[in-house]
Amino acid sequence: MQVDIITIGDELLIGQVVDTNSAWMGRELNKIGLSVHRITSISDQEEEILHSLEEAINRSSVVLITGGLGPTRDDITKAALCRFFNTKLVFNEAVYADVERMLKGRVKHINQLNRDQAMVPEKCTIIRNPVGTAPIMWFQHAKGIVVSMPGVPIEMKQAMSDQILPRLLEKYQSGIVRHKTIHVFNIPEAVLAEMLSDWEDAVPDYIKVAYLPSPGKLRLRLSGRGEDADKIDGAIEKAIQALYPIIGEHIFGLDDQTAQQELLRLLTEKHQTLAFAESCSGGFMAHLVTAIPGASAAFKGSIVAYANEVKTGQLGVDPMAIEQYGAVSRQVVEQMALGACKALALIMPSPHQGLQVPQVGVKKSRWALFGWHGRGMEKW
Repeated sequence: MQVDIITIGDELLIGQVVDTNSAWMGRELNKIGLSVHRITSISDQEEEILHSLEEAINRSSVVLITGGLGPTRDDITKAALCRFFNTKLVFNEAVYADVERMLKGRVKHINQLNRDQAMVPEKCTIIRNPVGTAPIMWFQHAKGIVVSMPGVPIEMKQAMSDQILPRLLEKYQSGIVRHKTIHVFNIPEAVLAEMLSDWEDAVPDYIKVAYLPSPGKLRLRLSGRGEDADKIDGAIEKAIQALYPIIGEHIFGLDDQTAQQELLRLLTEKHQTLAFAESCSGGFMAHLVTAIPGASAAFKGSIVAYANEVKTGQLGVDPMAIEQYGAVSRQVVEQMALGACKALALIMPSPHQGLQVPQVGVKKSRWALFGWHGRGMEKW
């Protein structure tokens, strides 16, 4: 079963707002076996809405629309829907009660624009919006279903989760869909595909393999569709296990797991610790780590030494090294790393304890120091 998504709003087309709604809807629809055929972003113009809606309903059985339901003049989605379904706007008491409830204590009185939120197309089923003033409108068309929702993400997500997805699942039973993503690093896409050629041949036909490259890593996604959940899950798990003998050292996680999560897991497991001496990253490395619950089990801290005087004052970097070699150099990097260890009291008494990771660094025998310092860097 195919779905079309139409997002409405000039703000999407000029780059003022990024369309995260479509990505979220695509993931959730896929989970219940509904495939998104096309995503279209259009401006707040009635003719554009009508044209896109006509195309979508001739292509897909379900059309989901977000945006253009606000109280201002540029929100014209309801007018376009009335033209498309040959109907008129009528006042809905239940929607007006929701508007009053939402605005109580926020405005002195309900003005005409707020009241107009309760004007809805006569030929639709109204789905109440518990977190906003614009209702969700469900239309039955001869060729399928059209649903119009607010563009505010929290309102759209609640409507989809509580009402739209359950109704679509009940109407369109499309089998079981499973996905598993393997995160791979340090292998170019073409090289990985060549390495996995025989492995791909052994994967069952009902499991699809996709290569999804992104900066710093590559995601290998396995997707299965069918009626037997255990069969699909088993086939995906078997395929993943068969990957490890081939590229195991390049796999750092599955699904939503990040590299920093896996790093913290390994550090905690091995009773080792982590610290940064950062310069151009400006504390971003520490931010990535501290955003993970339980990071304090391994992460000790970071010194952001952006200015040279902080490098010398807080990390003990020799000013002559900066002058002679430059702030971005191996010599300064080494002193930054060692200075961070001393400043954060992280030099451990045992060679089996303490993994210090500054932004840049050199190898030492009792602890590991690693990082980068820009284009043309040496690998240590």
